[in-house]
Amino acid sequence: MEQFDDATARPLRLEFYPERSDREDGWLESVETALSGALGAALRLFHPVAERITLRRIARAGRKIERLHDAALEGEIRETRAALRRHGLTGANIRRGFALVREVSRRELGLRHHDVQIRGGLAMIRGELAEMDTGEGKTITAALAAATAAMAGMPVHVITVNGYLARRDCETLLPVYRALGLTSAVIEEDMAPEDRRAAYGADICHASNTEIAFDYLRDRLVFGGRQGDLQRRLRRLTGDRDLENRLTMRGLHFAIVDEADSVLVDEARTPLIISRQSNPEDEAAWTGQALALARELRQGVDYKVVGDERRVRLTEPGRETLARRAARLDGLWASPIRREEVMHQALSALHLFNLGDHYLIHDGKVQIVDEYTGRLQPDRSWSDGLHQLIEAKEGVEVTGQNLSMARMTYQRFFRRYRMLAGMTGTAREVRGELRSVYGLQVSRIPPNRPSRLRFWRPKVRARMADKWDRVAASAARELARGRPVLIGTRSVAASVQASAVLTAAGIDHQVLNAENDTEEAAVIAGAGAPGRVTVATNMAGRGVDIALEDGVSAVGGLHVILTERHDAGRIDRQLAGRAGRRGEPGSAEEILSLDDQLLDLLQMPLRRRLARIGWGTYGLRLRLFNRAQRRTERAHARVRKELVRQDRRLNTLLSFTGGLE
Repeated sequence: MEQFDDATARPLRLEFYPERSDREDGWLESVETALSGALGAALRLFHPVAERITLRRIARAGRKIERLHDAALEGEIRETRAALRRHGLTGANIRRGFALVREVSRRELGLRHHDVQIRGGLAMIRGELAEMDTGEGKTITAALAAATAAMAGMPVHVITVNGYLARRDCETLLPVYRALGLTSAVIEEDMAPEDRRAAYGADICHASNTEIAFDYLRDRLVFGGRQGDLQRRLRRLTGDRDLENRLTMRGLHFAIVDEADSVLVDEARTPLIISRQSNPEDEAAWTGQALALARELRQGVDYKVVGDERRVRLTEPGRETLARRAARLDGLWASPIRREEVMHQALSALHLFNLGDHYLIHDGKVQIVDEYTGRLQPDRSWSDGLHQLIEAKEGVEVTGQNLSMARMTYQRFFRRYRMLAGMTGTAREVRGELRSVYGLQVSRIPPNRPSRLRFWRPKVRARMADKWDRVAASAARELARGRPVLIGTRSVAASVQASAVLTAAGIDHQVLNAENDTEEAAVIAGAGAPGRVTVATNMAGRGVDIALEDGVSAVGGLHVILTERHDAGRIDRQLAGRAGRRGEPGSAEEILSLDDQLLDLLQMPLRRRLARIGWGTYGLRLRLFNRAQRRTERAHARVRKELVRQDRRLNTLLSFTGGLE
């Protein structure tokens, strides 16, 4: 497959498994990033003028294509593909490709791209991140860049936060891609290796970030570490002739990342690890000992819980107590460093990870709940024995520990794409991190129609019970007006609690969380019906389009009630953005409580005083939430930065073996 340089659009030499080499993050690279950011900002001053000219030219080309009958359109498709293959992504070819995709979308889907969607597509084909409001049609916007690049011969990966959205987007756009002579496929969770290989062979491949990243790591294991293209070619020519048959992907060419802030920022706190399992009997033995010792230690004396950083710290008296009580045990307990590491994990399992918030017991197993999407992650496990400690804590069967065979951060993985672009509705808070880590410039795209979403004044109650009573009252009031209501919760446990309150109030409702994710499509399909109340975790957040039924817009549209603050304000904005989409009416309100888990990070006496004082404390109460959320966002940013440093340091230490890939 011929490749094209994203800067010059000239054909490149044919490569086997092309990807970018790792980028160093020294002071010189920081200066380069800062200068490129400043230059990009300067150039973007001229973007409005250049884009207006480009939009007029695309519209002019589109008018000619609109007049073509079906047979003539097929001829135009062949000519456009030939021009893109021959000359690459030049300005003229991009305009021609966009006009063609717009017309094919109109004929196949009945959806013609608005000018703002064309602008979003142009940002992506330039290798930028398009920030578009929720409901602005990012799915068909991505089709502009994906189809044009694919017609130029570039294999395209469209990456999103979960398999449900990947499958939905692939099915939605299939008629467009097929009409353009392109193949498309989606990576499913349980696909056989040969089916995965075939899917990656398509012109456009849709996948979740976890599926595509782990497939890349498996390919690294086939390669046996970091190697250049020359070394890979030699392996094909010498003794390893079946190398290509054992690979799943065909390189990292062009990635378009949907919900990019979630994938590139939120998910980037967790490294990708491929592992083998240890002996479950050995794990059961030491986890039982660890939890028994941890329960003997005294909080505040032997250890302290640092809430805002979500970690536990042993004190000096605690280390001495641990050493005395572990003296009767052998094995790992003989090493001071090892026993203290294990005790940190055991105390974390007891005090920082809660059933219903961070995990569920499903089919007799501990399964992680993704805090950003609200979905179960059955293939994931916590590292360094934490998962086994939580299994022992909950009294389920202790499984083998996953011992790393290959490891990589999302930061390093996505920086290896030859060309990286993205789209999201919430990027402005992390635009500096996106630029410094990935080299991604954020391009703000205005909405096609002004937003009619109205945010009501937040309410902060003293106690949890008062909050849920107010939520039920608000839902009942909007229900009486014939409006659909979406009640958003942070955790599965909170969604269950909300459901109990609504049931007690006699309010009929549907619940969507990780415990009943098989009913997701049906619940979402009915969530926009008049008088429908839906309780949901973040499964009803990013990427979910709740279609309003007839008559709902006339009575005010969807009403969203946020009952908890998330770690990042971007997630709250995404949930609120389920209402007021595409210029429709809608409203959102926050109904919070001073018992909120997020405020546990502050450990402030003021919180308790405000709970006793009612009148006149609204501003102070809300300020507590804002402060806790900002502190959590900063803590997560530090974790991501430290993860990248650790990853680089680990690969440097293991460079003589090819690195831990």
